[in-house]
Amino acid sequence: MNNNFSKLKDLVMSLEGDFEKFYDKGNAAAGTRVRKGMQDLKNMAQDIRKEVQDIKNDKAESAK
Repeated sequence: MNNNFSKLKDLVMSLEGDFEKFYDKGNAAAGTRVRKGMQDLKNMAQDIRKEVQDIKNDKAESAK
């Protein structure tokens, strides 16, 4: 499995505490950290999507 998947899981798990602080306790600073973490998650997901597409295209080219 790709290292990117591990990084993705680690990022999600690192946000768990801030999610709890924001949603359960109303901590606004934790909300800011959640938003930043979610933006990082979005960017990481986009990078993974691009990597997957590139691999698919390379395999299709080599099959021809």
